Amino acid sequence: MTTTTDALLTLTGIRKHYGGVYALQGVDFEVRPGEVHGLVGANGAGKSTLIKIVSGAEKADEGTASLNGEALGDTVKALRAGIATVYQDPQLFGELTVAENVFVGRELRRNYLVDWREQQRRATELLTSLGLSEKLAGQRVADLSVAEQQLVSVAKALAHEARILILDEPSAILTDREIETLFTAIRTLKDRGVGIIYVSHRLDELAQITDRVTVLRDGKVVASEPTKDLTVRQIAELMVGHAINGTTAEAGAPQGEPVLRVEDLNRRNRFTNVSLEVRPGEIVSLFGLVGSGTGSIARAIYGVEPADSGTVRTGQTAMLPGDRSRQGVFATKTVGFNISIASLKGLWLKRKQERRTAIEFIERMQIKTPGPNALIATLSGGNQQKVVLARQLVERPEVLVLEEPTQGVDVGAKEEIHGLVRDIVGQGTAVLLVSSDLPEVMSLAEKILVVRGGRITARFDRGAAQADVLAAAAGDE
Repeated sequence: MTTTTDALLTLTGIRKHYGGVYALQGVDFEVRPGEVHGLVGANGAGKSTLIKIVSGAEKADEGTASLNGEALGDTVKALRAGIATVYQDPQLFGELTVAENVFVGRELRRNYLVDWREQQRRATELLTSLGLSEKLAGQRVADLSVAEQQLVSVAKALAHEARILILDEPSAILTDREIETLFTAIRTLKDRGVGIIYVSHRLDELAQITDRVTVLRDGKVVASEPTKDLTVRQIAELMVGHAINGTTAEAGAPQGEPVLRVEDLNRRNRFTNVSLEVRPGEIVSLFGLVGSGTGSIARAIYGVEPADSGTVRTGQTAMLPGDRSRQGVFATKTVGFNISIASLKGLWLKRKQERRTAIEFIERMQIKTPGPNALIATLSGGNQQKVVLARQLVERPEVLVLEEPTQGVDVGAKEEIHGLVRDIVGQGTAVLLVSSDLPEVMSLAEKILVVRGGRITARFDRGAAQADVLAAAAGDE
């Protein structure tokens, strides 16, 4: 990409590696005043690393990064220079008022005291400029909707006179009406000359709000073009790369009647009319991008989240939760405890049974650990994930729900977990795979159900092209 003299933010030749893995390989990127620059790429493409470098959270190993010709520094220097980031989950204090959140850490003062009245007045001005009610300034942030909290984060950035605003998946958990409110605010910022980096998996949004799109793949820029010159399909193909299009799962051998049947499952503001079935020895995947609703669907099927209507008929079911650290492991307990806890009956833990069960699954799943008495916290992320998966298999479930089974594990552990899943299916277990990792879905699933906006919008069988699946998930009609 050729940089221009009117660029507000300029990154040239940016390289960043973690160990032997390069997250960014010679990336050039720029943002002009009053421009909304879309930044897209598949999981692991390097988007998060790039915006961390812009915001000062990470330092590039090679290359230069500057704002108006001045080199970028750490997060404090970045904030002072006018670089602000709004994340998918608003970084706000729920018990403080909107006005207090807008100015927290940079309070307006008069005679060394916080000028509460002036903060309230300024916050009200900022809110109304973004299309929000002036009454919100005095309300607790915890009482606001997610969309209102997003715009409060934008107001906070404006209060700090942001020149570059990074929006990281801002629409992922918003309704269509809330997204339009967000877009109105973004257009207001454009008119003020703010440069905006818009990171999103929802490719259909790009034509509505961005001026230019840069596509990252494997840490490299593969395209940087005016948005009007690219279709959703073209962007999807650039993201996945032609070399890996059409990757398919190996043929399985599903048999018999479905052991999991879901019919017209609904939950207000989460998902609508979800129907699916999975047979023994079959992997069916729910694939969706961030905010699509796949996780809520999976948890409702398993019964840990409520549904408003619909039916779920299933055999004995186990679920691997998507958030290993919060929902999967007992961090202060041993490997043996974590494997066997769900299968031990009665008030007293049976130590011999626990140890016997743990050793069996440590060997079966090749968990790298000194033994069952080792604390699970001492294991790598991939081996912790194997332990959590082992716990689900102890009871020999007929149906296994896997929510993001390889999230946060390295490539080697991912392949090992994929091998374990294939073994489980080969023994006749029905698997519902819920994943936002498209190569994983293409590698494992016989059937792919694409979820967008809480609805199953497309269905693919084995042999579908990867770009087609991604385009459907991103909104290509």
